[in-house]
Amino acid sequence: QVQLVESGGGLVQAGDSLRLSCAASGRTLWNFVMGWFRRAPGKEREFVAAISRTGDDTNTADSVKGRFTISRDNAKNTVYLQMNSLKPEDTAVYYCAADEAEVVQTKPQAYDYWGQGTRVTVSS
Repeated sequence: QVQLVESGGGLVQAGDSLRLSCAASGRTLWNFVMGWFRRAPGKEREFVAAISRTGDDTNTADSVKGRFTISRDNAKNTVYLQMNSLKPEDTAVYYCAADEAEVVQTKPQAYDYWGQGTRVTVSS
């Protein structure tokens, strides 16, 4: 079992930046591929970004490519999502997820553990 706790969400204006953190406990993070997903009001859960166990492979959704960057610090058991140039359409609850697979996955069904989410609201 691994427990995931997201933090760093908040209310910002369009064009601002935020950095989300996902702290893991229970097991060391290097055992997992890590992903960020989001759910906007009235929409399905959406893949945002994922990173391999060692951090040498990432996958980022086209909708956020060039603006969002996923990274990890296995020594701190933490994964990050740096979000720049935020837009109102980025408004959502952002979830961190852990997957015991060997390769980066984009489908939420592949992930074994989920955090409770952190809310990001971007005003225009």
